[in-house]
Amino acid sequence: MRADRLVSLMMLLQSRPKLTAGDLARELQVSERTIHRDLDSLSSSGVPVYATRGASGGVALVEGWKTQLTGLNRAELQALAAIGGAPGRLGDLGLSGPLRSGLVKLAAALPALQQPALEYARQRLHVDASGWFTQKDEVPHLELLREAAWQNQRVSLTYRDFDGKRSRRVVEPYALVLKADRWYLVAGTEAGTRVYRGSRIAGAKVRAETFERPERFDLPAFWREWCSKFLEKRARYEVTLRLTPEAEATLRRMRPPAEGVRFDEGREEGGRKTVVVDFERESIALGQLCEVMRGFEVVAPESLRARLIALASEVLQTHRF
Repeated sequence: MRADRLVSLMMLLQSRPKLTAGDLARELQVSERTIHRDLDSLSSSGVPVYATRGASGGVALVEGWKTQLTGLNRAELQALAAIGGAPGRLGDLGLSGPLRSGLVKLAAALPALQQPALEYARQRLHVDASGWFTQKDEVPHLELLREAAWQNQRVSLTYRDFDGKRSRRVVEPYALVLKADRWYLVAGTEAGTRVYRGSRIAGAKVRAETFERPERFDLPAFWREWCSKFLEKRARYEVTLRLTPEAEATLRRMRPPAEGVRFDEGREEGGRKTVVVDFERESIALGQLCEVMRGFEVVAPESLRARLIALASEVLQTHRF
């Protein structure tokens, strides 16, 4: 793309005192004739480039002149164009507006030669991070937690566990992490570094006192280790099911293989497939199987099978004419 080459040419001239047209042609893998045309384009765009003849001659920029921004290559321009349309969950932090305004300022600071290239990319790449028919976690205290983590201020939390039981605690917010579509708070406590799911934070209040972050705390390294341990220690509740192809497709969408679904290869009589699913808890299994609605049979455990039978009987009794 010519705009990329012009910016590369400008960067070469900016980084080296003086280059000949031959030097530039070899660097950019084009002919000297192309280099002369590109130099004319730079000059027409307001870049103060000049050439001198003779043994010590060459092409250079006026001394002291610098571009406002290092030039971006084609892939970088495409990435900039794509992220501009995808503030995504940054809105939860109150940062989607600042992201857009920051990208506008960044785009405005691009060399004039790259302005059309950025618009070209915008019309060919668009990222929509929102899902279809999905309900995101509501995390009303994210902006407060973001500011507390930024200022190293302690926070009083009211937290709900999985069963809805509330507890209060004082934490030192280190960071916020977005994994897939869920926010998590990484915080220091008296018992060490802990992770709290954002949607279960029922209340948060910034305290006056500040704290010192651990000097050697590294957020990416901590998060990788925590995720690994979480997968090893999480609760398990395995259910054996017989599924029709339609029910299998629904279950695949709801719980992909990475989330504990094992699809056996052999099919049984009637076209049903035996599947083992790790739902973590019985309540999760009951709720998600109700979403599948039809085309499944619980083989084991018997307790879940009994709960589904009881639920079905109650629904039938309630809606009987």
